[in-house]
Amino acid sequence: STTAVARQELRNQSISIDVTIDAVPEAEHAQDAGCDAEVRDALVATKINGSPDQQQQSSAKSGTMTSPKSVRPAEGFGDEAASLMPPPSPTPRPSLVGGSSSPMFQAGSSPFLQPRGRNSSLSLSITRRTSILMALQQFDQDGSRAEFGDYLEEFLDDESLPCLVVSRLEKIPLKDFSSEVRANLDIERFLKEATLLLDLEGANIECIVEKMLQSIFRADQESHSSRDEADCSNWLDAKVQEAKKTLFLQASWLDYTYQRLAKTIKSISIIDNEGLITDNSWLCTMCSLNGVHKRHVAIARLASPVNLGRSSEGVYFVLLVVTPTKEKGTKSDIELGRTFATILADSDFRQRLLLAETEAEFKEMLQGHAQDLGEEQKIYRRKSLRTKDFMSQAFSYDSTWLLCNGIRADFKRRLPHYPSDFMDGLRGNATPRKVMSTITFLYFACLMPSIAFGVLNDNQTGGMITVQRVILSQSIAGIAFALLGGQPLIVMLTTAPLALYTRIIYDLSKEHKLDFFAFFGWVGLFNAFLLLLYSMFDLSKLMRWSTRSTEEIFALFISVAFTVDAFKSVYSNFKKFYCESATTGAGSVSNSTVDDALATTTTVLVTTTVAAAGGLSNVTEASAVAVAKVCHRDTSILFVLLCLGTVFLSMYLLNFTKTPYLNRAKRELITDFSLPVSVLVMSFFGTYLFRDVYQENFTCNRQLHLVFVIAQPLPWTAILGAFGLAIPLSMLFFMDQNISSAMVNCPTNKLRKGSAYHWDLMVVAIINGCLSCFGLPWVHGALPHSPLHVKALADLEERIDFGQHVHQTVVRVRETRVTGIVSSLLIGLSLLMCPLPLQFIPVPVLDGLFICMAITALIGNQLFERTLLLFTEQAAYPPSHFLRRVPQRKVHIFTCLQLLQVLVLCALGFNSIAYAKLGFPVILLLQMPV
Repeated sequence: STTAVARQELRNQSISIDVTIDAVPEAEHAQDAGCDAEVRDALVATKINGSPDQQQQSSAKSGTMTSPKSVRPAEGFGDEAASLMPPPSPTPRPSLVGGSSSPMFQAGSSPFLQPRGRNSSLSLSITRRTSILMALQQFDQDGSRAEFGDYLEEFLDDESLPCLVVSRLEKIPLKDFSSEVRANLDIERFLKEATLLLDLEGANIECIVEKMLQSIFRADQESHSSRDEADCSNWLDAKVQEAKKTLFLQASWLDYTYQRLAKTIKSISIIDNEGLITDNSWLCTMCSLNGVHKRHVAIARLASPVNLGRSSEGVYFVLLVVTPTKEKGTKSDIELGRTFATILADSDFRQRLLLAETEAEFKEMLQGHAQDLGEEQKIYRRKSLRTKDFMSQAFSYDSTWLLCNGIRADFKRRLPHYPSDFMDGLRGNATPRKVMSTITFLYFACLMPSIAFGVLNDNQTGGMITVQRVILSQSIAGIAFALLGGQPLIVMLTTAPLALYTRIIYDLSKEHKLDFFAFFGWVGLFNAFLLLLYSMFDLSKLMRWSTRSTEEIFALFISVAFTVDAFKSVYSNFKKFYCESATTGAGSVSNSTVDDALATTTTVLVTTTVAAAGGLSNVTEASAVAVAKVCHRDTSILFVLLCLGTVFLSMYLLNFTKTPYLNRAKRELITDFSLPVSVLVMSFFGTYLFRDVYQENFTCNRQLHLVFVIAQPLPWTAILGAFGLAIPLSMLFFMDQNISSAMVNCPTNKLRKGSAYHWDLMVVAIINGCLSCFGLPWVHGALPHSPLHVKALADLEERIDFGQHVHQTVVRVRETRVTGIVSSLLIGLSLLMCPLPLQFIPVPVLDGLFICMAITALIGNQLFERTLLLFTEQAAYPPSHFLRRVPQRKVHIFTCLQLLQVLVLCALGFNSIAYAKLGFPVILLLQMPV
């Protein structure tokens, strides 16, 4: 007879097979039988059993295969959720021939099975399935032997074995019943609907879980009362089996079954004599199913402790959680299991639960302990450092002087760090690369808006405030604040609200026939005087009542303002060049354009770029709106392409660290230089590759005349009016500067050298007073440039919370003045590049840069994140802290109120009535305590 016995070794993933074959040559005759060296090494033992007569009698009998022997679990796999089902008795043995079994081969049907002198028993120990097949192929003599090889190959080619099991342990925090609103809601709801099984009998985890699943789905079964008894029984069995497949990780081989729970929660406690150990008296398992429409909780208290494996030797309580697959993060199976697992983690409370006699008493004890746990956690839980507390610490100083107490405190706080403000930009790992990339970023991020706002001021003031003046003002203010400011990471920049105030001053001076620069200078001087008073009387202390809501509202408004300015530019370009009437060629003229051109008396200076034989030559021609008479639809299309191309390329390079291309250092380098690379690439596309397409460029020249403007005569009534205009302007400066400072000094940025609200406000007042004397535009702390400056100098780290969501955190920030000084100096030197090559930067690239800044400012804005939740499926909600601590309805109501405040700011900021914009800083100031 032929007998094969296979045994699986789980420890080393090897297969040891003992094969006894009739008439197989001995080991010393293996070479004569055609066996190679590998097969001969596999023949580890040869024994002579019986005589040739006994062999013939044995060969006449049918071959049988013995049942597998018992297999012990491998070390490291026998835990609370692992079980190995015992095989049936080895007798009777399954037959391979005759009966109901399919015959594989019969004795005597092949010369291979005939006796050849002696009966040999060969024991083969093989670690690979292919090795046994190679060994058997050496003995293949005829078709019968081939059938045996096919059978053995199919027998060993089971995909379930050998298999790999991935185990991952993750530490999750206890549920905070004092702050996480979902914890108390889960307790109140599921204690009414939870399935309690007291004194449950069960010998293993599979039996216990099956009984709990039957109890859970029985309620759903009763809801389908229209079914007959057989259908209900089948439905219940199908649901239980489906849940078991999800709950258990199973592997089977022949009659053996290895299974363990796929997802569990346990607690780690401290024992006096043993130290930190895993609690072995309770177990929580969970799963998510497609066919489940609501969440289920079942708690089983076993009649006697059950040994479920290592670290679960005496389990008394089993908690089962079943949730729908599509469920939001705060209602997932892990979150619901964490709620009840936090309660069961208390060993003293588990002992009291063992004494509960009824389900009502059991539920009452659970609810009472949840309330006690909330009160205890409220007292002992660690409080995070909020922005309000951080502000209070920043403004805590001695008020011994009548004035300037805040200025003195800021000066004493920042003066010891002044030398390190320079050294920190030169030393440290990866600091030179970070500093160079930040300088390049600030250069483009400040120069491009300066050009854009310069063009805007040029158009609104009739050429009084030009691009050159804005660039010069940006350079002087940036260098002065980087050298003298308390917090050098704040970026000085002229903004859109300041451009609107400049327009109001120009309209008033034109209406009342006043000297614009003199009127502008007096408004700026009064504004600087009021800012000095604010800093001397420590009015920046009001920022302690400024909440994160105010910062988020203003930051979102700035993003909206950047986007609106970009789209206005696109719209004006289409209105000017994309004519609605049909055209016959590039030089076709539309009637509407001609009418508009005839009605226009302004002379337009246009610079066009044409191709010459030797390269590019710029031809500047002035004409009385002659060019505006021609429709250039290709100009408008190219305008949109360059704008969107700048946005796409900049955002793609900004997120290049998330791609698998190149190595980590090169990806970070590309990300750091994403903004300048996108500007240069798209400028090359627009200026050179599409040089045949007509484009408008901004005007810029090197001619700049500065005079002491306040020396010009001005009526006293105009001076008094300038003081009236300076009051709301100073409020705007106060809010913008302090909000920018608050966002830079946010606790999440982990700055170490302290803030300087009063000192910075005083420096801004002095800088703007000097700029006003020479008719240069005003500047103050700008958003989003200031927070982006901090982020550019920071080492960021991606972390994954227990909800599997990736978020970036700041590790450290290089607090240096080098970046602000060098970038501002380079901006000033850019005046030497007027008009060329600065005019090679197309206007749509500037607009695309505005949109990029707006999108980048939205990253990390909680208001924007909560706004997206209004349009997000609840199953995709992230497990954010505000969703854990505040009910969802209140979160949405608060978000809508914030959006309403943003709409009010937009209504004033984008109002067509110029004087209505004067109320913008007042409304912003009133929103501070909200």
